[in-house]
Amino acid sequence: MSAQKIMQYKVVPRGMMIVMTYMAWRCAEWYMSLPAPSIEQSGFVSVVMGAMTGSFAIWMSHENKGIE
Repeated sequence: MSAQKIMQYKVVPRGMMIVMTYMAWRCAEWYMSLPAPSIEQSGFVSVVMGAMTGSFAIWMSHENKGIE
């Protein structure tokens, strides 16, 4: 596969979004399985979900620019 095809299909950004989605999913599963979550654990999950929201917004805006 040529570098131009990789850039055209946006393989890296899409792969990163898949990995980030998996990470956020696992983080949510971990948090929900805790018997008594602490303030620190709640803060950690909030940061991960906030980062996921921001990353998704940036990714969607860049995906839209490629359509001609």
